[in-house]
Amino acid sequence: MTRPMFPRIQLIPHHTPLEPLERLSHHLGGPSIYVKRDDLTALGGGGNKVRKLEYLVADAIEQGADTLVTIGGIQSNHVRQTAAAAAKIGLSCVAILEDAVERKHPEYLFSGNVLLDRMFGAEIHRLERGEPTDDAIETILSAISHRGNKPYFIPVGGSTALGALGYVTAASELARQLDDHEIENATIVLPTGSAGTHAGLLAGLAELGRFEEVIGIAVSADRTTKENLVQRLVEETLSLLSSVQKPDPSRIRVEDGYVGPGYGLPTDKMEEAVQLTARLEGLPLDPVYTGKAMAGLIDLVTRGELTANDNIIFLHTGGSPALFAYPDLF
Repeated sequence: MTRPMFPRIQLIPHHTPLEPLERLSHHLGGPSIYVKRDDLTALGGGGNKVRKLEYLVADAIEQGADTLVTIGGIQSNHVRQTAAAAAKIGLSCVAILEDAVERKHPEYLFSGNVLLDRMFGAEIHRLERGEPTDDAIETILSAISHRGNKPYFIPVGGSTALGALGYVTAASELARQLDDHEIENATIVLPTGSAGTHAGLLAGLAELGRFEEVIGIAVSADRTTKENLVQRLVEETLSLLSSVQKPDPSRIRVEDGYVGPGYGLPTDKMEEAVQLTARLEGLPLDPVYTGKAMAGLIDLVTRGELTANDNIIFLHTGGSPALFAYPDLF
């Protein structure tokens, strides 16, 4: 069956590198750890959402939209990358920032990703804790339409089946790199939030007939909730592709032991993982996603679930601008 064609706009000028983390590997006793540097997607400070936006922005343009509207937490990496994509393409951007994390430091409220949102020209609307999200979105979309513009709404994280196509494409890129480096039986570890990256990668690997294990480290909610979300998005993505592949629930694995007190809230293991990776590899992680995912990777190795004989690929989804919103931790 011929795969359907979807419009795509190029926002990533080259493949992101796959690099060995030799000092971290040695420190942890021998597993071969590599990092897929999707923090180097370049646009707006980089990150995984740029891959999704290649398809989502192309769809917005095809529909004649002139304003991208999206939503996320105050320090949302996705909002920052959407604002950057809008600036790059010449569209307007309206960012709805939810007060989703109980941090009131001025740096959290005004620095990091929020500073970049403003620099990229986003019109920012803040939602107070408990304010109805759907009502606010509807009101803002209506106001944009009434002033003569055409909005295109992108949900949290760009995590729709269309957005997940960015990681179907990334699966092919990563598979070629694994083959070029002669890395076999790899285990891929990544943060799982809105689940589009995790689901797109699984759908892409399924399309390629590959069976690398993918372990998501939850950054919010519990394992069952996240695994159900990943499963639904895998199904929707494969359906969008008119794929003959069937989603395999046994391939979906999420570990939820590293969330701590909640989304965006620090944990000791996250802080240790961020410091360790910075000092051993000169590699900045972020406190919300990759820091907790690396804490999970380190713990899985320490507990022997990932062993000295394993090849581990850490998918770095970006987010380091958020470090500047947490100066008290580091």
